[in-house]
Amino acid sequence: MQQAFAPVLDFTVALGECPLWSVAEQALYFVDIKRCRIHRYDPAAGTLGTMELPEEVGCIGLAVGGGFIAGLRSGLWLIDADGRLLRKLADNPEDQSISRFNDGGVDPVGRFIAGTVDETREKGIASLYRYDSRGLTRLAGGLLTSNGVAFSPDGRRLYHSDTLRYTLYACDYDVTTGEATNRQVFAHFGSETDKGRPDGGAVDAEGCYWTALFEGGRVQRYAPDGKLLAEYPVPAKCPTMIAFGGPDLKTLYCTSASIGRPDEELTEYPLSGALFSMRTDVAGFARPLFNPAR
Repeated sequence: MQQAFAPVLDFTVALGECPLWSVAEQALYFVDIKRCRIHRYDPAAGTLGTMELPEEVGCIGLAVGGGFIAGLRSGLWLIDADGRLLRKLADNPEDQSISRFNDGGVDPVGRFIAGTVDETREKGIASLYRYDSRGLTRLAGGLLTSNGVAFSPDGRRLYHSDTLRYTLYACDYDVTTGEATNRQVFAHFGSETDKGRPDGGAVDAEGCYWTALFEGGRVQRYAPDGKLLAEYPVPAKCPTMIAFGGPDLKTLYCTSASIGRPDEELTEYPLSGALFSMRTDVAGFARPLFNPAR
């Protein structure tokens, strides 16, 4: 049978992002950035819960002891399991009138790696940051939209993309220090006929990188050497991010967007903004927990 993404909920969001599987809860968390919400989907029960936040939430990571680290417009916050803000960890150091935290995830030893988005789409003020007990450190600057954070299975390679520049990068990553060096282009996207650009990503147990192509209507899988291995259509023009989940970590979840899309696109893709899933032959691995003491 041909693998394909199918909707898992009769529910759509404005800007779905950051699907995150909880092994302990056997549940999927994901955010709706523009509606300032974190959702919790329980596949076994088929239920959806919602937490309302006071500002846009771009990314989340599950935290040691419960709750989350969350990247909001104003900065990085610890929040509890019910979505209440507990403590700000770091300010967003950019102009918050045109910048907010966007994609991010926990590194193999518990640090948080997250980037920002330049809402002017032209100034290049966005950056990729590392947060740990030493504070906030810039890993890469001059970006338009930081996205695609994921790590190789051994933790020695960090992936991230600059979506509006159609480029996916790979860096050498030192798990001991949290330093990212030797950044190189891993893949480049976009053409006159295909405007798909790399949004959120995930890595599977074989070390292959999966990316959701915003405005490309599909998810692609790349070998560690950058060779395109496969692609899978999504019933939405703008898939945003993927995450492995399920008891065997062989269910690939994919969020999508509906906000700001033209009417003709929404007519052609009425499931825009839905959460999708697809069974895969290879397993992924769950994100580590954020450790504030790291």
